[in-house]
Amino acid sequence: MGTVLVVCGATASGKTAFAVRMAQRLKSEVVSADCMLVYKGLNIGTAKPSEEERGGIVHHLMDVADPSESFSVSDYERLALPVCKRLLGQGKVPVVCGGTGFYIQALLFARRQGGVGADPVLREKYERLAREQGKEALHDLLASVDADSAEKLHPNDVRRVVRALEIYELTGRKKSEQDDGFVPRFPYLAVAFDFPREELYARADARVDEMLAAGLVDEVHMLSERVKEDSQCLQGIGYKEVVEYLNGNCSYSTMRDVIKQNTRNYAKRQITFFKKLPGIVWLDPKADDNEKKVEEMLCRIQKN
Repeated sequence: MGTVLVVCGATASGKTAFAVRMAQRLKSEVVSADCMLVYKGLNIGTAKPSEEERGGIVHHLMDVADPSESFSVSDYERLALPVCKRLLGQGKVPVVCGGTGFYIQALLFARRQGGVGADPVLREKYERLAREQGKEALHDLLASVDADSAEKLHPNDVRRVVRALEIYELTGRKKSEQDDGFVPRFPYLAVAFDFPREELYARADARVDEMLAAGLVDEVHMLSERVKEDSQCLQGIGYKEVVEYLNGNCSYSTMRDVIKQNTRNYAKRQITFFKKLPGIVWLDPKADDNEKKVEEMLCRIQKN
């Protein structure tokens, strides 16, 4: 079986450009793993790569959802997994690129469900609750009985939230206490750039300034006229803060500073998440031979 290359890590760490260079080198395609790039029309605040920045490489899982829609981890898995399998079947190395850890986790690993069978009646009960009372209410219910599982699952990942509740009701035990585990779907090499923290934060701040100069406020204003304020796409960093500014709840400078702080906090959480990804290789961003090193590592994995 072939190998999947994952270019992950913190925001503003140069993932996109490196993934394009690797895809060009490997004659392959990029599979985006970013929960905001899935939305059509969200270009500035997501740092969506332009056609020029894509370097002639096909990019998947961008612009696949309307801004009015919710898009879950399960939706990502459903769309991205067949793309990776097709590329592997063609003898190519899929280049997965992004910073949404739960997307990458869902793509790389299948869950082993601890031997607890499914109960269609229970599933329908919880799915109906999500439809009638909302995803947050379902997630809150899980948090009340299994806080550890709730912390690991996003409210939009209804399928897995329902599964955790199902396991608890069937067994009386928390899903987090049972041996579910993750089973790798295929061999992979995950790499990320290891920037000094202050340098990474400076890069993130500079990106925010670039987004604002490029017209982020106008982008959010036009978007807010099309979708409800509580839409999932407007909860992303850069979007929710601009909404607050447009609603007159803060000054422009406060909005800018809050976006920067939230972006830095997100980068920190991303680093913490990816440090737990088995086998991840941290690259020196100043090295000029990273592409060669990664290609050599891929060759070693494929020979084993």
